[in-house]
Amino acid sequence: MAKAERYDAPELPPESVLSLEEYLAMQRAVGEETRYRILAELLREGELSATELTERLDVPSNRLHYHLDRLASVGIIANRKRKERGADGLYSYYVATALGEAVMTHGIGELIEEEWELLERYG
Repeated sequence: MAKAERYDAPELPPESVLSLEEYLAMQRAVGEETRYRILAELLREGELSATELTERLDVPSNRLHYHLDRLASVGIIANRKRKERGADGLYSYYVATALGEAVMTHGIGELIEEEWELLERYG
């Protein structure tokens, strides 16, 4: 059996934009299935309203809003409010941030892609 390569976790730069705790909070946020699905849908479709997300993901509105708030609180998604033509008040639309895209594509996405590659190679 081949010996696994040693991995040294990178240290944060001295002037890091985020703390280690903030990076870990982003990973924890996406580590829940509903939040993972929300982020994946926003990355696939772009800006969506809570109503659109509720319909696409078949998640009750109150539960969806809880998860949207969690994702927004760690900076993975942004809530953009805008006025709709002919309507009163502002409407919320959600969009994945650059951090959200990075967490997905350089974390979970890479692991899933690696699994597919291994299945194709050895499966």
